[in-house]
Amino acid sequence: MSTLEEYLLILRSKGFHFGEDAIGFIYFGKQYTEASDVLIKTAIELTLKIQKEFDGSFYISLLESFTANGIKDRSEAIAYVQDKQILPTT
Repeated sequence: MSTLEEYLLILRSKGFHFGEDAIGFIYFGKQYTEASDVLIKTAIELTLKIQKEFDGSFYISLLESFTANGIKDRSEAIAYVQDKQILPTT
C-alpha cells in the first residue's frame, strides 16, 4: 500500500502530470474531508476515469460524498459511484 505522495509519483511515471493547482486541490481535499489516503487515492483514480483529466471540483465533490455517506474503502467508493451512475458498471 503506497502513501498518497508515492501514489502521485506512480501516476506521474504513467504520464499523469499534476500542476500545482491540482496538487493543491488534492491536499486541500484530504485536509478538508479528513479522508483516509485510500479514499483520497480512489477519488483521484475515479476523477481521472470519469472526467478523463483531473478536475479539482469533481474530486472534492467525490470526497465529500464519500465521507458524508460513511464510505471507508475503495470497493465501497466504487460501488457508490456505480450505484449513483457516475461510473458505468463494468
